[in-house]
This record gives sequence, C-alpha cells and structure tokens, in this order.
Amino acid sequence: MRLKGPNARLVSLLYLAVTVSLLAQVGLGVKQEDFKTSEQVAFYRRHRAFADGVAKESRLLGKSASTQQVASPYSVLQDSVYLDGHTLVSSIQHGADKVPLKLSVSFLDKGIVRIRGQEAHPLLPRFDDTQKLVLRDGGANLKYASADSLQLTSETVNGETVHIVSFKDANHTASLRMTERPWTVEYVLNDKPSILLNSKGLFHFEHLREKPGADGEVDGADGAWEETFRSWTDTKPRGPESFGLDISFSGYEHVYGIPEHASSLSLKSTRGGGKEAYSQPYRLYNLDVFEHDLDSPMALYGSIPFMVAHNAESTVGVFWLNAAETWVDITREKSSTLGNLFRLGTSSKEPTVSTHWISESGVMDIFLLPGPSAADMYRQYADLVEQTPLPREFALGYHQCRWNYLDQEDVLTVDDKLQEHAIPYDVIWLDIEHTDGKRYFTWDSGKFPDPVAMQQKLAYNGHQLVTVVDPHIKRDTGYRIWKEANDKGYFVKNKEGNDNFQGWCWPGDSNWVDYLNPEAASWISRQFHLDKYNGSTPNLFVWNDMNEPSVFNGPEISMDKDIKHHGGWEHRDLHNIFGMLYHKATTDGLRTRESPNKRPFVLSRAYFAGSQRYGAVWTGDNAANWEHLRASIPMVLSNNVAGMHFAGADVGGFFGNPTPELMTRWYQLGIWYPFFRAHAHIDTKRREPWVFGEPYLSHIRSAIRERYRLLPYWYTLFREASLTGMPLVRPVWMEFPQETGMFSEDSSFMVGSAIMVIPATDADTSMPIDVRLPTQENWYDIRSHAAYIGPLKRQFATDLATTLVFARGGSIIPTRERHRGSSELMRRDPITLYVYVSQTGTATGRLYLDDGETYNYQNGAFIERELSFENAKLTSRPSVRTASSPAQLEFLKAMSKVRVERIVIVGMRNPLTKAVVVENGQTRTIELSYAGHKLDSECTIRDPAVLVGNDWEVTLS
Repeated sequence: MRLKGPNARLVSLLYLAVTVSLLAQVGLGVKQEDFKTSEQVAFYRRHRAFADGVAKESRLLGKSASTQQVASPYSVLQDSVYLDGHTLVSSIQHGADKVPLKLSVSFLDKGIVRIRGQEAHPLLPRFDDTQKLVLRDGGANLKYASADSLQLTSETVNGETVHIVSFKDANHTASLRMTERPWTVEYVLNDKPSILLNSKGLFHFEHLREKPGADGEVDGADGAWEETFRSWTDTKPRGPESFGLDISFSGYEHVYGIPEHASSLSLKSTRGGGKEAYSQPYRLYNLDVFEHDLDSPMALYGSIPFMVAHNAESTVGVFWLNAAETWVDITREKSSTLGNLFRLGTSSKEPTVSTHWISESGVMDIFLLPGPSAADMYRQYADLVEQTPLPREFALGYHQCRWNYLDQEDVLTVDDKLQEHAIPYDVIWLDIEHTDGKRYFTWDSGKFPDPVAMQQKLAYNGHQLVTVVDPHIKRDTGYRIWKEANDKGYFVKNKEGNDNFQGWCWPGDSNWVDYLNPEAASWISRQFHLDKYNGSTPNLFVWNDMNEPSVFNGPEISMDKDIKHHGGWEHRDLHNIFGMLYHKATTDGLRTRESPNKRPFVLSRAYFAGSQRYGAVWTGDNAANWEHLRASIPMVLSNNVAGMHFAGADVGGFFGNPTPELMTRWYQLGIWYPFFRAHAHIDTKRREPWVFGEPYLSHIRSAIRERYRLLPYWYTLFREASLTGMPLVRPVWMEFPQETGMFSEDSSFMVGSAIMVIPATDADTSMPIDVRLPTQENWYDIRSHAAYIGPLKRQFATDLATTLVFARGGSIIPTRERHRGSSELMRRDPITLYVYVSQTGTATGRLYLDDGETYNYQNGAFIERELSFENAKLTSRPSVRTASSPAQLEFLKAMSKVRVERIVIVGMRNPLTKAVVVENGQTRTIELSYAGHKLDSECTIRDPAVLVGNDWEVTLS
C-alpha cells in the first residue's frame, strides 16, 4: 500500500488491526477482491488479445487452404540455423517489430531437450539466476548428448524449410523438427509428434525497449509501463518484458501437476470444455490465501511449473523454468493440432491437450522430458532439479501441532497425555506465540522459562520440538536480529533502492531479509546455530511459515513487484523462489549447526521446483469439513506428481472444529500423507486425539500406530525417491499406465508400488465405498488379508473402524510390529516381512535401514536388502549399491542384533508344513502355522531369527 503523509502510520496500524481481526475469524472464506483475476493482469490481457488475433487470422487462412494454417508472426531468420555441438542455434523475429530473438535448442542426456530464448541483443539483462538456484549444481553440470549422436538435416516441404535434428538412445528414436515459417517445433518420439511448440501460433515475446512519452504506452499496449490494482501502483520501470508460448501434447487427454491449486488431479480445461471448465487460467504465483476456495485454479502458497501428460503408451513432461508470475490456460480438442503436422505425411486426428504458458519476466527456459515411462520421466526430471534427499527418520512420524500450545506446562502435558494414551508421536510444534513479541529466535520467558529443559524432557522418549521462524523481522533497534541485518544492509530494498522495504505482518512493522544476497542468506543460516539461537538444542527443528512472502498491507497480501533485491533485480523476477530461498537458508543453518553435520528438518509453506531438496511442505490453511478432506488427496498427489514429494495437509483442517467422525476419518487418511501432521487454528477447540473420547480415541490411535508399523516401508520409499525421483504417493495410473479408466482417478491412490489406499471421505460412515482394483492381479486387504482378484469394480461396506487399504499381489512389505512411543525407540526393533503372493506365485520388495539422522549413509553406512519370493523360496540379498567400507561395517555392527522376527506369506494356495532357513551356511527347520481364508491362505514363519544385514533364504516345503 502506498501511504503518504502524517497519518500513514495510523492508517497502517488500522489496516493491520483489521487484517489480524479477519485472520482470527473462522469460516469467512477467501476474500476474492484481495486477489487478481486474469482480467486484472495487464501482461495476461495483452497475450490474450494477441492470441485472439492469431486465432482469428488462422481461421481466415484456413478457409482458403486445404490444410490447417497458423498465423504466427514469428519466423526463423534465413541462414541463422546451425548445429553447434549439442545445441541447435537460430534467430527468430516478429514480422513487424524486427527485433531478433536468439533461440537455442540443447540436447541433453536421456532425450531431454532444453529450449531457451531472449533478445539477441537485450537492452537490459533479463533475470536468469533462476536456473542457478533451481537446477542441479546451478545447471553447470547438466549432462549433454554426444554431438556425434546428433544429425542435422534440412528439407523443403510445401515450399517451407524444416530443420530436423535426429538422435537415438536406449529408450528413444526421436527427432526435433523446427519449421522456419512460421516458427514451430515438434518433438517427435518413435515417429509420433508428441510435444508441440507454437502449433497454435501463440508464441509472443515482449522485447525490452526504451520508455516512450508521458502516456506510458507502447503501440497501444495495455498497462505496459504502469499498472494499478486497488490502491497499489506497480511502476514497471523496465516496461513490458513478458513472453508466452503454446505447448501442445498430441495424443494425450490428461495433464497433471503445476501445483499448488485446490483442483482435481487431472487438470481441467480453462477455455472451452463445457460446464466443467474453469473460467480462469491456472495461476502460478505464491500467495497467502486465507481459507482458500476449492475446485479452483486460483494461486496458492507454492508454484511448481512442471506439467506431466500421460496416455496408455507414454508419459512425458514439460518444465517451464521461470520464477515470475505465470498463467497457464488449458484446452482440449481432437484435431491434427500441429499447423505443420501434414508435413509428416498424416492427417489423422489425435486427442490433444493444448496449453498456453505466459510469464511476466525473465528468460524463456523450457525442458521437454520424453519419458516414455513415468519412471523414465522422473529420472529425467531428477537429473535437472535433484531428487528428494533422505529426511530425518523422525520426520516420517506423527507431528502434533496447533496455533498455539500455551506454555511450557501445556507442551509437557500434551506429551504426557500422548504417552498415557499409548499414542506414538515424534514432534510437538510451537507457533508464533512462543516468541517474545513475535521476535523470532527468542522465547516468551513467562510462558517458556526453561526451553532447554523442556526439550530435554521431550528428547528423553525420542520426541522433538519444532518452532516457527517466519521471514518477517520486527523493526526494533533493541532486537539483535533486526539490528544486525539492518547494519549489514541485508534487507530487501524499496523501489528506489535507497531504504529498506517496510511492510506489516505478525510483529507489526517489519523488514525482510534479502535471500538473493548470498551474504544475507549465509548470515540468516548462522542464526539457527546453537550458539546463536538461544534456548535451542539439537532436538529443535524449524517451520518456515508466511514465506510466500505474506505482507498484510501489500498488494495481494504480498510484496510490491517493483521493490529491489540484491543485484538490482525487481521482486517480480523472483517472487516464486523467495520462499524456497528462505527454506534453503534455514535448512543450511540446521545442517551445519553440529559437527559432524546431521540431516535437518524444515517445513515450508511456500515452495518452487527444487524445494524438495530442503524439506517438507503442506497444503496450507484448509478447513475442517469433508470437502477439504477430499480435496487434500489430489492436492498432495499433484505435489508428488510435480516432484514435491514430502507433502501433507493439516489433519483435521486448520480452520473450524471437526466432528469426531471427520477427525477420525482424517487421521485414517492422514497416515498416508508423506508428511503427517495434525494442526489447528488458535480459535479452534482443543482436538488432540484423546479429546473425543471413545470409540474415536481407539480408532485414531489405531490409525497412528498403523503409520508407525509401516515406517520401514515409508523409509524405504524415501530411499527410492532419493535415488530415482519417483513419487512417494502416486496416482493409480502411474503404476497401471494402461488402465485408461484410472487416468482421472483421484479418490484412491498408491503408496509406493505396493499399497493402494481408498479413503472414506463421506460424512455418512455407513456409506458403501466404490472400489476399483486394476489389472489381472491379486489384491489383499492389508488387515484381514482377505484376497480379491482384479480387475474388480464393486462397493465395500465400511464403518468408522474400517479403512480400505489393499496390498498388491507380488509385493513384500517390511514392518515393525511393536508399539513404541516414537520412531527413535523403534530403531532397533525386529522386522516383520509380509509377502503378498502374485497370481504367478512370486513377490519382490526392498528393505532400507540407516541411522536415521546423519549423512553416514553416503559413505555406505546402510543396510539395503533386495527381497524376492519365487518357487516357495524367500531370499534376502544386498542391493547393488551395497559396498564394503569402514562406515558400512560399523553400521552392520551397530545393527547386529536386529533380526527378522516373523515372515507372513499371504496367498499360498498349496499349504506346506515347514520352512528350511539357511543363513551363513547354517540350516535349521521351522514348523509353519496357518490362518485360513476362503480364497487364500496365510502362513507364518515365527522367529526365523535371520539378521537383517545377512544373506539368507527361507524355503517352504
């Protein structure tokens, strides 16, 4: 808000009071007028007008031509195309403005194609640090295809020049076809056009230019040099610099990803598409949205510009690497789509999803990921932005949070109550009220007189503490954090660059550290060290909230776009990575606070591509109702589809008071979120698991215990994600890619490859639940072990004690069955293996263990076993990544007493009587016991006494 004059501070105070008052109320819903629609965004309006003009001209051309025509004004300059090693270089320009754009198409390993473009001779530099901050190693060590594997040819088709780069690898026979007039690009995979650029002619690049006269307009451009939203004016000192491009997926009907939105998993159309289509594009612009709407493309707290397309034959992806405000339109059609498709000799009509991406500033930087399988595509994406690293093991457990636990006594009472009711948990959380007047890195000494003793009491039973540390810094000359940052010049500057940017958040008058400044980021990281953060211990971890950033008196409750960051860059250029940069700084601080370093845990509300490297996220301020419970499933899945794996939603809903039934069902779903936390607003009633009494307490306790029972499986999944980039929780289609009926399914999902979850999300607990079990395979109720044969579509009756979870035939799932108070207390517990036999009598699985907190696993200090069941024999062998080293031998010694205490084999059709165990050359025989079912049988090998770190085999006879 631009406030001037002697009453400015009073108005600001009143504004803050009103804002805080509104935030303290429950059930008001989002204030739509606080946030822009696409019609209120000048650069989107200009691109939409351009697109409408192109569409109109294309229709006119089509009437006089026998083939589809595109009226794009952009063409490749003659004789500008050449292959420079692994990069195809060209120049393109608009037919009227004559400003050449340099375009590079780079061919990377695994078939990845990167397309970058900006002015050949820009008037001013464009912000291009996004690649350095997001890509693996800052993009310096990307693996490129060998120049010898690329072949450039050119041909003339229907009088137009087409340049073709052909290449081949183990998974792809591919080519990239670039047409000169108009400029279009086709990524052809296995002789089929797959990803198409500018096939609709919507590519439009607003080149940087000198500011014209006082009218502030360029060629009639709308809002090019100044734009007003409500009482805020964006001065736009650089003028128009946006760009847009249409990207079409030929042969696909479903696209996914681009979180964060409270939308369906299969993204809806935004233009056309009938009554189910949205009237607004999907927006990527990190915002603090109070009690957000559902079924909406409205921007929320995080932004990942990564979209996945899937059909029964392949999975492909597009990564739009830009941190500025971005809008994405989606349309669906059946047509030949590509204006130049006829040049490939086919006129068949394919289902096509066409998308239109528009970003406000920066460099056009796009990656095309060819798959062809989901696993291939995620390896390709991980090559770009890195995988999710192994978290601290405790972070996979249950987190107990509310705004706010009142004081030290309250925290310890909650701890005692959880133990009294035998409910395992790992973390208690403290929100902003634990601080001294919202001064982060401090404690309210009246409420928390001895935070170290409190943490030590929690740690005795393996429990941790998380405190919130938000990015806004209270303006207070007596506050060390503010004074040091101010003295060193580490705060974000105002639009003139001559003073600190000042805004309002929870402490009142605040400043924000400029994390784009490496010195400032390093300084804030050090504030998390034990010698700086008074009252902290190695058992304290951190929560970054409000880091979109949230500014109560700013436009759209955020920062003004024209304020200045390190290097003179405007906030508009890096808005969507601001939260990630703070997340990184916090994570770096926790990682380096001890020697040797230990794995950190940091939760962030704002995020971008690359945030998966720094910790967990959650879906923000949801509400305690059944609609938000249901919506959490596609929201968490969409984050996983986009590579943000360690994600969850507030169990119970942040706003409002859940009924006991809703709370129970939410726990039964929440144990299947990768990040599992209960959280509540300050004005809600207390809702810890015991509050609702019986039978709800027992149901909730049973659900939480199920999470802990499966922690070995979850930890092994994180290991897989850290190596392959595969999501932890997955759409069903990802495991069954040819099951077309599951492509839009978002009410059930897979946890890894072995478990399918069908949550109960209806207020009527007696309502039967529709279940679809795909493929010709065995499926087993994970509790009763009753067997079902897919494909199967039927209803299952449920009650409040029942959850529908099925183990996939052919899977081996490791568990720990002893009830403990925390994950730390389970670390040396024995393992139980559940073998769920496939229709062919086989099963496979994996078990991964390490110390759960250090980086010693990087030196080989882990146990990773490949488990296989075939011909009635279960074997355990080391993974190919297992290698002898001093660290590995030391870890094996530490785990030398951890054994497999039980093996349960489900689905054996021919009852056998004994098991012969072979380990270290020694043989012993164990009698089997059986539990019979109508369609299957379950045999148990009690205490085979094999060690988890040894090679062994168990043969049934």
